[in-house]
Amino acid sequence: MVASKRTTKSVRTTPSKTSRPSRVAPAKTGGIEKAFLKSRPICKVKFTLPAEAAPGAQTVCLMGEFNNWSRVATPMKRQKNNAFTVSLDLEKGRSYRFRYLIDDCRFENDWAADRYEPNPFGGEDSIVEL
Repeated sequence: MVASKRTTKSVRTTPSKTSRPSRVAPAKTGGIEKAFLKSRPICKVKFTLPAEAAPGAQTVCLMGEFNNWSRVATPMKRQKNNAFTVSLDLEKGRSYRFRYLIDDCRFENDWAADRYEPNPFGGEDSIVEL
């Protein structure tokens, strides 16, 4: 008698676009990566906006409390897979509001954010907790 191996496959589900229209759906190439440094009170945070979140985008800028919501201070770099990325050193023990600005005219949030908070403009901001 031959024993068969049982495998389980995890399936990642995402909310429908109608439930959260102002947020970016997660993708394999998207998300937030955190690397906490032991030697300093800093966390290296890599923000990635997947290509599917900004099809045809020419520019993406990361705006947030860490750069005084500047439209030009933190441009993101386009990758070969057309995702946009940028890495920042941010202070540990804090939370930061942020959003992506696509082609200087459209804001998007990140579904990989730790949470969301309403902003004074009637939308929501993504929050990253460090």
